[in-house]
Amino acid sequence: MGEFRSFETERLLLRPMSLHDAAFIFQLYNSPKSLQYIGDRNLRNIEDARNYIKDRMLPQLYKLGFSNYCVIRKVDNVKIGACGLYDREGLQEIDLGFAFLPEYEGKGYASEATTTLVKAAKNIFSLKALQAITRLDNTGSQKLLEKLGFEHIENIKIPKDPAELMLYQIQL
Repeated sequence: MGEFRSFETERLLLRPMSLHDAAFIFQLYNSPKSLQYIGDRNLRNIEDARNYIKDRMLPQLYKLGFSNYCVIRKVDNVKIGACGLYDREGLQEIDLGFAFLPEYEGKGYASEATTTLVKAAKNIFSLKALQAITRLDNTGSQKLLEKLGFEHIENIKIPKDPAELMLYQIQL
């Protein structure tokens, strides 16, 4: 994994997700807000989470050089969330996505991590734009996206997701 970029902020380390993060992904993606706002990824055990990383995250990392990043709090080395740049079916641009364990919300970690990835998208990965999607009732994510400079473009539906989603975009 050493050949792929990691990022550091004042309080956080963002490094590419690896198979060693399966237990954490299982916990994060089965947290109540993740299930409500991101959807059920059908991760019923740690082996499912390991396969999800292997089949969904790592191929994009190897292909594009970026994917899902494990967000680690530097002060105690605790995994607190995920933040990533995703090549998502149904979107024209790379998608900025994020999820944090409930006990780490409201502390500015999501803002710190996403700001770092938006800068990396432009300055390191040479992307010209990013998109982001959120459910209509996810006001926390909407506020963060707007703080980052994203604009709500339209409401859309994407493949394999029955929900109407708000599509945001930012030019880099």
